[in-house]
Order: sequence, then structure tokens, then C-alpha cells
Amino acid sequence: MKQPILLFVQGGGEGAYKEDQQLSLFLEDALKGDCIIRYPAMPDESNPDYRNYKIKIDEELKKINSKLVLVGHSVGSCFLLKYLSEEKPEKEIAGIFLVATPYWGEGGWQYPGFKLQDNFELELPQTPIFFYHATDDEIVPFSHLALYEKKLPGASFRAIDGGGHQLNNDLSRVVDDIRSLGI
Repeated sequence: MKQPILLFVQGGGEGAYKEDQQLSLFLEDALKGDCIIRYPAMPDESNPDYRNYKIKIDEELKKINSKLVLVGHSVGSCFLLKYLSEEKPEKEIAGIFLVATPYWGEGGWQYPGFKLQDNFELELPQTPIFFYHATDDEIVPFSHLALYEKKLPGASFRAIDGGGHQLNNDLSRVVDDIRSLGI
């Protein structure tokens, strides 16, 4: 049986790839032997655009022919949600793990190019979805987590005490949840 592939989608902003690499390396170290980590650089990270991320996610998914674990951070998380609700990839997705996810829409941030479709939650794959958000996130307000809780009551939500936007580069809770799925 092939090892599962974990695709990590970085956040956006100047230096995001380098900063999120610490999260990717944490996963690689913690899940060594359990799955293969792929951490591609997203195009034009300083000016994140869904279309660019979509193209790169498409490219990466075409290379994968085994069970898939999806992890996103910040803008990468909301772009993963947008992608999964609009594109319907025909892959076996074991789980979706979203860290510090901004909510774009009513009650959250407003930017038309990032906003999820109305009722996006009805279009997501039927697979476990987990959200993680630090109570002291200095970039994405902690209140965004509650907005996703309203839209996705079947998902699992983890409020993390402290750690900021990068969760102190400690994704132990994510690793525990990945392993809980038998990966």
C-alpha cells in the first residue's frame, strides 16, 4: 500500500513560504514514516490570489495517486476550502486540517476574490474537517473560528491557548488528529 501524501498549502504575504516552512518541517518530523509531506511554494505569495493558488493546487493533485491529507495555513486554508467546494477533486481525501483560517464573508473579512460561495459547506467532500486557531492570533481574529463553526457544525474545532498565528510552530494537535484517522 502506498504511503499517504500530505499536501501542505502555505499562507500568503511577504516571506510566507519561509515562515510556514517551519510548520511543514514540524509535520515532516512528527509524521516521518507515516506519510510523505509535499510543501510546494505558492506563486506570488506577496500578493496571494486564488487563481494562482488554484493552478498550483491542481498541479500538485495531478501528481498524487494515493490517499491524501490536506493541511492549509491562513490564506492557504481558505483557498483550500474554496478549491474543494468549487473544483471537486476526484481524490481519496482522508482529512482536511485548517490552521488560522480567515473567514471571508458576512461577519469576517471582506474581499470578493477570496469569498467562499454561499452554502460552500454543502459542496465540500464528505471527509473529516478540522480547524485550529490560537486565541491570541495577531493576524486572523480568533472570532473567525466561530464563523466557521456556524457554517460547518459537523467539523471539529480546536481553540489553542496561545501560540499566535503560527501556533509557535507546534502542530502537535494537528498530528494527533491526523493519527486519529488511522494515518
